[in-house]
Amino acid sequence: MAQSLKASFLRGVPELWAESFFRGTEKVIKRHKSLADVPGPTTLSFISDLFCKKGLSRLHELQLEGKAKFGPVWKASFGPILTVHVADPSLIEQVLRQEGKHPIRSDLSSWKDYRQCRGHAYGLLTAEGEEWQKLRSLLGKHMLKPKEVEAYSGVLNEVVGDLVKKLRHQRSQDERLVVKDISSEFYKFGLEGISSVLFESRIGCLELTVPQETEKFIQSINTMFVMTLLTMAMPKFLHKIFRRPWQKFCESWDYMFAFAKGHIDKRMAEVAEKVSRGEAVEGKYLTYYLAQEKLSMKAIYGNVTELLLAGVDTISSTLSWSLYELSRHPEVQTALYHEIRDTLQGRLVPSAADVTGMPLMKAVVKEVLRLYPVIPGNARVISDRDIQVGEYTIPKKTLITLCHYATSRDEKTFPNPDKFQPERWLKKDTSFHPYASIPFGFGKRSCIGKRIAELEVYLALARILTHFKVKPEQEDSIVRPMTRTLLVPEKEINLQFADR
Repeated sequence: MAQSLKASFLRGVPELWAESFFRGTEKVIKRHKSLADVPGPTTLSFISDLFCKKGLSRLHELQLEGKAKFGPVWKASFGPILTVHVADPSLIEQVLRQEGKHPIRSDLSSWKDYRQCRGHAYGLLTAEGEEWQKLRSLLGKHMLKPKEVEAYSGVLNEVVGDLVKKLRHQRSQDERLVVKDISSEFYKFGLEGISSVLFESRIGCLELTVPQETEKFIQSINTMFVMTLLTMAMPKFLHKIFRRPWQKFCESWDYMFAFAKGHIDKRMAEVAEKVSRGEAVEGKYLTYYLAQEKLSMKAIYGNVTELLLAGVDTISSTLSWSLYELSRHPEVQTALYHEIRDTLQGRLVPSAADVTGMPLMKAVVKEVLRLYPVIPGNARVISDRDIQVGEYTIPKKTLITLCHYATSRDEKTFPNPDKFQPERWLKKDTSFHPYASIPFGFGKRSCIGKRIAELEVYLALARILTHFKVKPEQEDSIVRPMTRTLLVPEKEINLQFADR
């Protein structure tokens, strides 16, 4: 019996040793998997999703489907373009902490191709490397410092006042006090607001009859974003065969540059005239600050054009979804109204300082941006070295998509992820992974207009809810998001604005 046990033990020793060795080897292998080991759909399956299943308009949903099927890291290829998708907060943090001194957001190839074709300067959204770093530093002085941003609250409040008047007029056209397609109204409000910051002048977006040139500019932005998806999805050689997408894309940018140039030149001429008369010039608008930094006019045109379009969708989307959710959750709307009323203490116009005393306001906007991030997926290209993402080594110059929509709707991080629950941000004993919901991006490549956009949204929501109680046009009307480069409502949001 003893001999049998001894023999069995001795036989087991090498087996156990071998098993232990291979388990350890397996762990080493897992830590050093290559790009070839990253799972993902076949090229044919991916193309089918994009073009046969309305994939371009539901890229945010493809994030959820990809994560459910392949895990937090997967790859997809379209012709020569291969993208690694990352849909886990800790792995997104890992990518962003390895992005280096001059992070590259993504290729934006069609935007750059257009600028090279027309001889335009790159702006903050398209520049890279040292050029981008210089622009970021210059603009950051006027757009990221809280005191500098507070200086814009006066002109923004004037625009908000015109928005309230416009909403009153629009609802008067309907006996049920309904404003149709509020996203369109907020789009015009966003453009008027950013124009006021850039030019310190008004362009008529909130007038009863919008100037034709302004209306065309709005249409150009919409067309450009739609064509961005198409032109970037198509290999360049197809631009010469199927000319229309590229042609419409260029025409849209042409008008946007011309529109911005016209307003810049007008304001700069007014400044020059004052100087010639010996009058003091105090520039409060951003274009003036850029000129003082001795940027070339070509660079000013490029930056202002990009800043114009960058600010519009953020405001429109956030305000639209905020009122949509508040209309469907009257108890939250009532609580927020009381917070605004108690903070203002009888005043009708809030200041930037008032907003700091509105925690529920900030929680509402945070929750809206979690559910409906303006940019559902961001990207990075690490150009100088290979990086580690989880168990995979990703080669340098690989396009990495950061799936923010998927992380912000992950039930492991956010219980009831599809529910509008602003109170989740107010619980002192609850914290979420800091990279689970980052609607304005992170670090050096984060949205430079974040503070101005947030202030504009807070001021607008406070004034709107002071004047109106917002209700759905139809109680059972559900609006879902769709991708149009940015995340937008798939159909009109129509709301009833009843007097308080």
